[in-house]
Amino acid sequence: MSDGLNHARAMRIAEIMTDFRNLQYYLSQLHTTPTAEEYYLEGYSLLRQCTAEGQAILEAPFAASSSGAGGNPEHEKQQLKSIIVDAAVRRFQCQRSFLRSHAGLRWINSRNSILRGQKPNASHMSALQATDMTLRMELLSITDAYVESAVRTQDASQGKWLAEDPSLAQMQQILMTR
Repeated sequence: MSDGLNHARAMRIAEIMTDFRNLQYYLSQLHTTPTAEEYYLEGYSLLRQCTAEGQAILEAPFAASSSGAGGNPEHEKQQLKSIIVDAAVRRFQCQRSFLRSHAGLRWINSRNSILRGQKPNASHMSALQATDMTLRMELLSITDAYVESAVRTQDASQGKWLAEDPSLAQMQQILMTR
């Protein structure tokens, strides 16, 4: 028996997909031009990795079944629930890449601020090492729990319906099977 929440489910999908689209747009706009010497440095490698993750998320197929009679509210309910889970997992992945890419951009800005257009030399070493350490520490703080909490807090503050959003454990389990 349908519970009458299919409209709320459809609205939730639209909200999650809007967030996902915005995150994907941001990730697709990450373009840097490191020198040959800088190309493999942590921050630049991180940005390339985040861009690649965003593309891989887009390319991953949706695995839900679309069989069944159209117009059946119970079938629509199950299909909408499945889409909510898939969309939430994809948004979670994009949010994690977004936060990581932001850390990479801060690293690049800090590095550029230290170097001020000069080639790195001994006088820059301690400041550059501190910038590298800051990036590493920031990346360590971007845990799955942190990402999930940030997304859920933002959604809750906007009064969004979260009753059927997957838990962190569910999302992690899904990601391990992909």
